[in-house]
Amino acid sequence: MVGYLRAQATEFLRALRRHRESGPGTGTGTGTAAGANGALGEPGRAAQPGDDVDAARALRRAARRISGTLHTFQPLLDADWAEEMRPELAWLSGTLALEHAYASRLERLLQALHRLSGSTAFPAPRPVGRAATATATTTSVPPAAPPTHPASANRGNLTVGAAKAGALLDRQLTLARTRAHSTALQALGSSRFHAVADKVALLASEVPLSSAGRRSATPAPGAAPVDLRPLATAARERLTDAVAALPLVTAGSPYNAEALVHGLSPDPAPHPQDTPWHQVRLLLRLHRYALEALAGADPRTDGTAGPPDDSVDVRLLAAGEALDRHRDASEAAAAAAQAARTPRIAPATAYALGVLHADQRHEVEAARYAFQHSWRKEPIRLP
Repeated sequence: MVGYLRAQATEFLRALRRHRESGPGTGTGTGTAAGANGALGEPGRAAQPGDDVDAARALRRAARRISGTLHTFQPLLDADWAEEMRPELAWLSGTLALEHAYASRLERLLQALHRLSGSTAFPAPRPVGRAATATATTTSVPPAAPPTHPASANRGNLTVGAAKAGALLDRQLTLARTRAHSTALQALGSSRFHAVADKVALLASEVPLSSAGRRSATPAPGAAPVDLRPLATAARERLTDAVAALPLVTAGSPYNAEALVHGLSPDPAPHPQDTPWHQVRLLLRLHRYALEALAGADPRTDGTAGPPDDSVDVRLLAAGEALDRHRDASEAAAAAAQAARTPRIAPATAYALGVLHADQRHEVEAARYAFQHSWRKEPIRLP
């Protein structure tokens, strides 16, 4: 666990150095974080296109893993330090994820509109920030290929409003993405972020441990080391219990009609069935991070690390991908419903947004079906 935390802290600092090299406004470091980044970075390396996006993704990835490890193995860590670090890491990863989430949501919705209507008259998502100067030949969404056949008669009403629906979604989600970009830049330049970076820099060299944690890191002569597996098993049991509470029976068919009825209701509140699925997604991540910590390295980058029992479970990867699709589709459906509540829009536009919302709720049910199909399979581990 100690080695895993140090490795993730080092990855965090490397990603931070790459992010500072790739764009202005985020390169002012202070204190320990700035010094550690100078040692761990790659001086003189020219920034490459997309480095800021990749670096932000790496920052989020390392922050999530550090936070998840602090949650699972908290009894072995200094309690006050862990309780102070976890919400700060959650704030950072959540703030950095918003811009990418809005861009992906817009791309998903525009592609669904094109698929449903056969129309090509949808705006491509506009770039934000530094990316705006480097998109003369590229866009976030590639131009859609023209349909191989004209829209059928029963698609006529949908095609009429699809272009305006796409333009409305583009305006709303691009505005939200722009605000998220500004918020992320402000966060990365704030004293709150520098405090987090300083603590992560210290974590790369020394992990604050409790008395039990110190015994596990440096056991006394003749004393048995503290076993990490009970804590990892507890994380797995929390996941298993949460999955058992899911309506996997109704998710056993590709489309759950009962859930779709609730999903198509005019109630603007979040869909009540989505929350437990989102919780399972978070618990599945904690379980995967616990397995990575037991193996002593991230198994996605070093498949030979750790004993065979800690190797990658293909079932977990497939289940995680299904839950990611579930989250993306449910949030896209909510965005379509929110756009449909815009005052004074044309009936054809509202109709197109309603069809789009229903399509994304069908995607939600398909993702639930894919999850239960993969979860009930026997575990398959990579060699």
